[in-house]
Amino acid sequence: MSDTPVLVYAQIGLLGLMVSALPLSWWRLRQRDADVRARLAALTALTLFLTFDLIVFGSFTRLTDSGLGCPDWPGCYGAVSPVGAHAEIKAAEAAMPTGPVTAQKAWIEMVHRYLAMSVGVLILISAVAAWRLQARLPHSPWWATATLAWVIVQGLFGKYTVTWKLYPAIVTLHLLGGMVLLALLAAQHESFKHRPLRAAVSRTAVFVTLAVLMAQVTLGGWVSTNYAVLACNGFPSCNGQWWPSMDFGHAFTVRRELGQTGAGEWLPFDALVAIHWTHRVFAVVATLALAWLAARLWREPDRSARAYAWLLAGVLLVQWLTGLSNVVLGWPLLAALAHTAGAAAISGLLVSLALRLNPRETP
Repeated sequence: MSDTPVLVYAQIGLLGLMVSALPLSWWRLRQRDADVRARLAALTALTLFLTFDLIVFGSFTRLTDSGLGCPDWPGCYGAVSPVGAHAEIKAAEAAMPTGPVTAQKAWIEMVHRYLAMSVGVLILISAVAAWRLQARLPHSPWWATATLAWVIVQGLFGKYTVTWKLYPAIVTLHLLGGMVLLALLAAQHESFKHRPLRAAVSRTAVFVTLAVLMAQVTLGGWVSTNYAVLACNGFPSCNGQWWPSMDFGHAFTVRRELGQTGAGEWLPFDALVAIHWTHRVFAVVATLALAWLAARLWREPDRSARAYAWLLAGVLLVQWLTGLSNVVLGWPLLAALAHTAGAAAISGLLVSLALRLNPRETP
């Protein structure tokens, strides 16, 4: 029997506190002899790490088709966990064995929600601490407040991902929201370190590269959301053609249900091809931007700049290998997860680099 909505919210909130207690206990233990500033820095680093993990686990939830494992929100059939919804899950699975609801998918979806709530608790604690101890912060407490506000927005995206039945625009915004959250935390984490990097590369160039990356992430999210990964067979051509038959109009209609056109008809296959091909072509643009930035950094005398060059080049290579694996090997789970992790890693690197830059004049 399901509980009342208010009780479910309270129970899940309590569960979120319990889940967050483990990383918080580890943080307190490791930082027991540190000063206040070091503790705040460590808490930000911990939250950043868990947010990265949450993005990857969110990708796992999507890739295993577990997004509707519990088709309501915030609970599971009105219960706080799949245990309390056992009868409903069993009935749904019996009615549609290959459908979106199974016991395994329900647990994957709910674990994702529990982890998200624990990250939210850590961000809330960071925001409260930022205002109480703002004199010890190297940045404005409004950064932590903005992060708290954004994680609430991100939670709403998660809610509507479920209640709107994987509406493509909402799912893509949920992915982008995770990247924005990661960037906000990466910025705060970097401010604690105060590691200026003198280079001829401008912050504007880094932010332009980040914008290109976010555009590519958006296209990648649109590919995954619309299940268009396998719409193109072969590489570098698509279905044996360099310019296959494509339907861009239906492909990039934002206001539509999953698998449907804006008019409610079935989405044509040519639209899926257009979604996939656009992401593949824009990958060249993103690669050129990142390769240019890595090359510029490699020519700098500062070792830190060359370290960024190596990291960017290395993760970019992984992105190409995992992207090719998705196409050639039929979308293997590990490759798809690594592809999402790589995009998150590059965005974090670019934010860190932009905040460290202290431009010098070129000779």
